[in-house]
Amino acid sequence: MRQKSGKISSMTIQQGRQAWPRGRNDMSKAVVIHKTGGPEVLTFEDREVGKPAEGELRIRNTHIGLNFIDVYFREGVYATETPFVPGAEGAGEVTDVGPGVDGFKVGDRVAYVNNGAYAEERLIDASKVVVLPEGVSNEAAAAMMLKGMTVQYLFKQSYAIQPGQHCLFHAAAGGVGLIACQWAKAMGVKLIGTAGSAEKCQLALDHGAAHCVNYRDADWVDQVKELSGGGVPVVYDSVGQSTLEGSLDCLKPFGFFITFGNASGPIEGVAPAMLASRGSLYMQRPTLFAYIATRAQLNRVAGDLFNVVQSGDVKPVIGRRLPFAEVAEAHRGLEARETIGSTILEV
Repeated sequence: MRQKSGKISSMTIQQGRQAWPRGRNDMSKAVVIHKTGGPEVLTFEDREVGKPAEGELRIRNTHIGLNFIDVYFREGVYATETPFVPGAEGAGEVTDVGPGVDGFKVGDRVAYVNNGAYAEERLIDASKVVVLPEGVSNEAAAAMMLKGMTVQYLFKQSYAIQPGQHCLFHAAAGGVGLIACQWAKAMGVKLIGTAGSAEKCQLALDHGAAHCVNYRDADWVDQVKELSGGGVPVVYDSVGQSTLEGSLDCLKPFGFFITFGNASGPIEGVAPAMLASRGSLYMQRPTLFAYIATRAQLNRVAGDLFNVVQSGDVKPVIGRRLPFAEVAEAHRGLEARETIGSTILEV
């Protein structure tokens, strides 16, 4: 999208939770980050969208999902060239189809995981987009595409967890965690979750966790070992540095430590001896984009997610809905750990 003049602060346009009038003609409002920092760097600009090029679609977003990876990019933890449009997942409607694109038509309901989601309308590589099936709403898709496909690769590819096995899943009351709780129950997996309060633990239990421990308890590692009969074969950890040592201590010999996020800060100082001394452990730092790099991979991973949603085994939990104009407030709530389940922006 080509930038036009007229930048306004996201704080300026938050008027009683009301959205602004949509841009005229070919203009679309988008969040643009010119320098990394706090939520105040999220600014709105009018941008020209243009016609889709070869292999592209033009999409009008109806809902945008909020994820911690958005915070990492905003803060500069994940380096990218500025200016850029943040946001990693969205859902909406196809408004134009570029040359050479098959399988899509104007009016299709679609969803995607791809950078640049914080916009009313956008252009996107068609290979990154999937058509939504009946029974999966735009709102649900925006709340779970990145999170749900993350659970798919964690449970079925990073470490193929089996029925009857235990696993430890940190942040079990978050957007990814509540999907994981439900999916684990459907698979017959005994998920032990962690959360930061009794209320959040109860939420994880209500959504399928076999057990949940409060990670603020000094003996949470001992609790996990007792509940699992001596340790778990795999830990799925999106928290990062603060749970590293405890996560490794919860594993059985030859166990898998899968770190897929840095909510408490990036993991530092992992020496091979830390894995060796605990029983020849394995460690992986996966990313969703490696598992959906091709059209075939994307269709398989998204298809698994849609199947469990259509069956009723998994229902996205939307804890907060905000107008697109309040994206800065949405970031503040996410960073303050005030959220339960997913947060979505309504466009």
